[in-house]
Amino acid sequence: MHPIKQPTSDMCFVCGRDNPVGLKMTFSDNGKDEVVSTISIPEQYNGYPGIVHGGVLTTMLDETVARVSMIGGEHHHFMMSVKLEVKFRHSVPVEVPLIVKGTVIKLRGRLGKARGEIILPDGTVAVEAEMVLADMPAELREQFDPETLGWRVED
Repeated sequence: MHPIKQPTSDMCFVCGRDNPVGLKMTFSDNGKDEVVSTISIPEQYNGYPGIVHGGVLTTMLDETVARVSMIGGEHHHFMMSVKLEVKFRHSVPVEVPLIVKGTVIKLRGRLGKARGEIILPDGTVAVEAEMVLADMPAELREQFDPETLGWRVED
């Protein structure tokens, strides 16, 4: 894992610490260009028996890749997915340790581009993605209240 922990919230499906059906993913970054999370997906999120549902994998990449906008302490700089292209290369079994990465391609002004990978224990890239990001619209940004969301870095 990278040394800089990123914040999570209370009830987000992906990172919510208190969401009883959520993935409870945690994230860290290298302060420069990469976000990483490690996770084993429980069997309850399978599509085919023993295989993680593609929608769950896509959700994991959507969150991880979008978090490149928060690298370097920009914990309140939220960007949103504008376009997400996902390529499923190999099936992903439940209950195995996975590495999920998001890497900056470019962040400039209000737009960005990044890529992501879900990596199996043997190093095989099972799923990859490319994302176009844009700054959160002002009306949504004005509603963002870190305290209400429980937005914080956990020790």
